[in-house]
Amino acid sequence: MAADLVARSANGDVSVRAVCEAAGVGAPTLYRNFGDKEGLLSAVVDQGFDTYLATKKHHSPRADPVEDLRDGWDSHVDFALRNPNRYRLMNSPAMRTPPGAALESHRILERDLGRAAARGGLRLTPELAAQVVMSANVGVALMLVSRPSTFTDPSTSRRVRDAVHAAVLAPEATGPRTASADDSPDESDGADSADRTQVASAAARLGALLHRSPSSVLSTTEAALMTEWLNRLSNAP
Repeated sequence: MAADLVARSANGDVSVRAVCEAAGVGAPTLYRNFGDKEGLLSAVVDQGFDTYLATKKHHSPRADPVEDLRDGWDSHVDFALRNPNRYRLMNSPAMRTPPGAALESHRILERDLGRAAARGGLRLTPELAAQVVMSANVGVALMLVSRPSTFTDPSTSRRVRDAVHAAVLAPEATGPRTASADDSPDESDGADSADRTQVASAAARLGALLHRSPSSVLSTTEAALMTEWLNRLSNAP
């Protein structure tokens, strides 16, 4: 009931009185079940993340993890556009600790990035790449639902998506990039950059494989040290 009222609200807010009237209960009943208005809205947020996560769980992984990453970004934005008020509430800094469904969604993103890393297609560790991708994905979605009169170009999300993926994925994973007039470094700079990219990609891949299948050759301490070194190489600017 509260979720429906939030969805229909002009500003995404809802009063306790309106919820009580719609549900046919008194305020004491609502406070007994949810504690206060923040508790009620937290329940709406929980439901929103559960609904969003359901779309992720029903998606079978593809052979190419990059396709899953693109689809994951697009489905995230689509959910926001179809549920603007609930989405703003789900990502409000005033809300309490994110529910388990929100953390599970982040783990799914890390899983797909880990698959890309295992194929040598990631510049960063899956953990850092997931933070970069999720931050940008949420930021674009919030702008689209909060400022629709400003962000009117339908290609905005795709452009940001491709730019972010180009920053975290190795070039061979995203396909050829069209050079612009501003992309004209000298040959030595280009070679150094290519070398750093190859080292970062190789380190990210080895780190993902080590995480997936821990080596019995290394002790726990050695594996932790190896992981630290690989993460440092993967995440180097």
